[in-house]
Formats: sequence, structure tokens, C-alpha cells
Amino acid sequence: MRVLIRGAGDLASGIALRLLRSGMEVAMTDIAAPTAIRRTVAFSQAIVAGEWTVEDVTAVRCETAAEGERLMAAGRIPVFVDPECLIREELRPDALVDAILAKRNLGTTIQDAPVVVGVGPGFTAGVDCHAAVETMRGHTLGRVIYKGSPLPNTNIPGLIGGFAGERVLRAPADGVFTATRAIGDKVEAGDIVGMVAGKPMVCTIGGVLRGLLSDGVETFAGMKAGDVDPRGVREYCFTASDKALAIGGGVLEAILGLSGRVK
Repeated sequence: MRVLIRGAGDLASGIALRLLRSGMEVAMTDIAAPTAIRRTVAFSQAIVAGEWTVEDVTAVRCETAAEGERLMAAGRIPVFVDPECLIREELRPDALVDAILAKRNLGTTIQDAPVVVGVGPGFTAGVDCHAAVETMRGHTLGRVIYKGSPLPNTNIPGLIGGFAGERVLRAPADGVFTATRAIGDKVEAGDIVGMVAGKPMVCTIGGVLRGLLSDGVETFAGMKAGDVDPRGVREYCFTASDKALAIGGGVLEAILGLSGRVK
């Protein structure tokens, strides 16, 4: 079974890990300049670095469908710079997963593949996808929805280690981001981890720096630019999160449950 995933950030990458480990071929698409915060566990980094490994799986930047076919046959994940997901016409996936997580549908339709799964807010099962998967932390995280929509976005991050919004770092101004610390660093409240237009981006809690934009990314004031994990476990910075794997499990359930039943 072949699955094409729109988006290659950390949550999309957790989905990819679950699907690949279940014996499926996986390909992904993203934008030319990815803005994933949790870069260490995002296959979108293959676009920047040429190839990128998350846990035991390697993704490779790919230019053609033929190259993608060879990579998938070798157990790797091709990642295409293809915001419109036009490669689906050549790859002809059995399932398409929209995991861009833009909080709205950016163009996916229920006709894009035999099985279409929307991840998070912005999708309605039975209208623009065959199934949707809940992404909000809590009792329903990872559940598959076959009629209706996931919970609306609240703009409030889920609790980790007793903290919610405090753990998210946001760009202090419009401009180009420059990192002054690295993912995996231990930080304390008050530490500066990046600069934008001469203004510091400051941690409000202590922990480990789990996510941080790359140098040179163009930001706007208030844009999510970093993430502090208050649990302070450095290893968590380099493995897929519980949330990503839970969502991946929901996507896997939806694809297996719908395959052969959707007409």
C-alpha cells in the first residue's frame, strides 16, 4: 500500500514512522523553506539537508516520481518540494493524508486518492476527506472521525510537564531569525535562545530546548519559533513525540479500516 502525506513536520513525520513500520510505502511533500520547530524529528529537514534520519528511518529530498519509486522500494521516504501535492498524479497513492496542520484545508479533496485522511481542524469527514483524526491533546487524541470534524483550534498548547502556553517561544518581532542556542540545550527562565531584528527571544520556563527555528527563517511577530520541554529529558528532542505517534496510530487505523470499502 502506498501513502502520500502532505506536510513533513514533526507530527506528519510521526505518522510516516507508524505507516512505514506497518509495511506501507510512504512519500511526503512540503514547502521549499520548511518552518518546522521540532526540526530534529521532522522529515522536512531532508529538503534542507538532502537527507534526514528520524529514529531508524531516512528521508531523501526527491525531484522525480521515478526517483521516488526507487527510494520507496528501498524502504526510504522521498520528500518532494511540492506545496500543491501535484506529484500524486504520478505516484497514484492508495491513500493521501493531509498533515499540513494549517488549521484549515489548503486544497485537499475527497477525490485526491481512494482513501483521503485529514489531520486536525479544518476537515470534515464525508465532505473533503473520508476520515479525520483528532490532534488535540486529551481524551480524544488520535481518535478517528468518520462523520464530522476534529475539535476546533483553541490556540492553547496542550499541557506538558504542567505547562502549556509558557513552553512555546514566539518571535519577538518581524524579521530574520538567528538562533543563539541549539535544540537539546538545557535552558532556564530568562535565557535568550534567539534574536529577531535585534530583539531577544527569551525563555519563560526552564527545561530542555526541544524545538527552534533554523537560522535565516523569515518570521513575523508572534510566530511560533521555539519550544521548551519542562520535563528536561534531552533524549525526547530526538525521538517522535507521544502525540505524533498517537495521531499516526489514528491515521493507520483509518487507512486500514477504509481500504477496500471506499468507492
